[in-house]
Amino acid sequence: MNPTLPPVAPSVTAELVAALTPRLRKRLDAGVAKVAGRPRERDGDVVRIAVDDDTDLELHAPSGVVTSAEAIRCGCLLAPDCLHRAAAASAAPVADPEQPSPSTTSDRDPSPAPAPTPPPAQAQAQAPGKTPPQPSAQTPAPTPNTGPAPDMTPGGMTPGGTTAGPDQRAAALALHDAAAAVLEAGTDGAGAVLQAELLRAAHTARLAKLPRAASRAVAVVTALRAARDADPAHRLADLTAALRDVLLLAHRIPDATGPELAELCGTARQPYTPDGSLRLYGLFTEPVLTATGYAGAVTWTADATGRLYTVSDVAPGGAGRAGAAADRTVRVGDTSLTHRELSRAGLAVSGATVSATGRLGAGAGVRAVRASGADWHGYPLDRLWAVPPARQVSRALAGDRDLLFLDVTLLGTVREAAGECLVADCGGLTLRFTAAHDDPALPHRENLRLLASAPGARLRVVARLTPAPLPRAQLLAVSHPTDRATRLDLGVDRLRRADLPAASATALPPASQAGPTVDEAPVHLLRRRVHQAVSGGRRVLALPGDRGPDAARLRGHGLVTAGELLIELHAAAADRERDPFGRLLPSDSGRFARAWLAATVLTEELDRILCAAAWGADPADPADPAGPADPTDPTDPTDSADPTQAARPTGPAPPTSPTDSPPPHPGPLVSGAKIHGSLPDPPAEPRERPR
Repeated sequence: MNPTLPPVAPSVTAELVAALTPRLRKRLDAGVAKVAGRPRERDGDVVRIAVDDDTDLELHAPSGVVTSAEAIRCGCLLAPDCLHRAAAASAAPVADPEQPSPSTTSDRDPSPAPAPTPPPAQAQAQAPGKTPPQPSAQTPAPTPNTGPAPDMTPGGMTPGGTTAGPDQRAAALALHDAAAAVLEAGTDGAGAVLQAELLRAAHTARLAKLPRAASRAVAVVTALRAARDADPAHRLADLTAALRDVLLLAHRIPDATGPELAELCGTARQPYTPDGSLRLYGLFTEPVLTATGYAGAVTWTADATGRLYTVSDVAPGGAGRAGAAADRTVRVGDTSLTHRELSRAGLAVSGATVSATGRLGAGAGVRAVRASGADWHGYPLDRLWAVPPARQVSRALAGDRDLLFLDVTLLGTVREAAGECLVADCGGLTLRFTAAHDDPALPHRENLRLLASAPGARLRVVARLTPAPLPRAQLLAVSHPTDRATRLDLGVDRLRRADLPAASATALPPASQAGPTVDEAPVHLLRRRVHQAVSGGRRVLALPGDRGPDAARLRGHGLVTAGELLIELHAAAADRERDPFGRLLPSDSGRFARAWLAATVLTEELDRILCAAAWGADPADPADPAGPADPTDPTDPTDSADPTQAARPTGPAPPTSPTDSPPPHPGPLVSGAKIHGSLPDPPAEPRERPR
């Protein structure tokens, strides 16, 4: 994927690759590598690639996105049936039709606003406990939606919206087959042809009114290209989560009904609803840098009740735009505040429009002026830090916001396989803080290194929860080590050695060689196989070997289902039958995909349980809709004046010990070491808290 090329719509790439002859398809990956390395120049909305001395390839993107096959033109003799057009489309970034247009970097709310529907889960169908990664936070121009068939509702469902329609079932099946083919091939084998098939399935899903599944399929292709290009920003966990989402959505949509189906389908755009007048106080600003080629900044604010709101400025760009976005003016009303200034000041908004996730709209009727801010240690922001950390973690694992507001004492550093991380004490609990971004253009890593040289410093911090067996979070903002009335945004501000306490500003302490020893449940034995299947494909798990010791170790820790799924995963990978002449028959990709999906769902649920145990949290506490709201908790969603925030998604009540029996949903999967039928339903769908 080449970020200097304009994004190309999924349907365009799929159309161009499908038009190639079988001989040209075999040469497509080599053509992509050749086009990516050729010189290019931009002339307005046209990007021109010099294929050779006499041939130019042009990509026309008037709106910033290539939306038709005719917009990619080649000057060679074989055009328009040449390989160059398909190679250029496969080398360019994928335009996610569900994301905002690149030309619209502010949070413009559509007018008129669509009817509110249940919003999709965060990070794009994130697994339980996962932080979508941040658009995230999670981060190409929308294509016009085609109208539904006469016998279909606007959501593509059957009349009444109770079950999936035939178009949605067909789209889900196409997504499942394309994703299963990618899983079987692995990142090394999932070339441009398999990627185009998945993009075609994503386009079909979007036309069938399945924007959530379509967006996650595009995320899989983007992550695959980053992995194949050895992009330093690529994370195998992100690719695994996106592939898991596509397979799980494709599995559940055909049998879902009612509100469950509406949630699985998702919405193409977040609806904005009027929220009256707001008095907001700036909290912090964090840069946004995604693997899909988007960058910018998001400023977090809060009102007097503790409800969080965001103001974002995200557009196509790289690390340079992410670092400079903090000094850009926020696009809300007539205010001239920059993101950096808003994080320390306040905002008075009238006629506000807010999405279900707390994102402020910037429509024509919104008015905003600068107001005074508030200190983290004073009213009303100090109420955010009054909530016990265990309760904050419980809410994050139950699907609520993943930000943590903590008071910590710095201890030093600890060395891990991925590098050093900052260690701090929080009420007797040892925490590990990591950098939100490793890009050297952003100051996260350097700021953490300097903070580690101030052991004993007491700080008030804002972090993002990272589900793990040990208490872990990404550090986003801290109070100043020597002036608690000042705050530092670690992705925007650069900490200097002069800012550290005088006693600790002499030298950096050596990193510890090992962290605290803990008796961890060996979930990594199953997680490792899940990741190996994504990177190496089916053939890696089909290699001969004894799986008994790993399965026995899992059973010894009470993870019986995990042990059985490990055996089944290897058995499904090695299951190849032969015809009467001894020739290998095509593999059963469906069985392997089901076994891998079951292992992935169980692994992520165990991670959620282990994370709750590490923080001393009770995952069932905030997730119980029957439990009364805490009237003394200022951040309780029932205290919010916004009805869209009064209902919080909740999850099942899993075991409180990591060595207890695993969650009940994988249970029916196992009979001996076989998986019978289709995957059972994962954990119960979130229910709403009564208002």
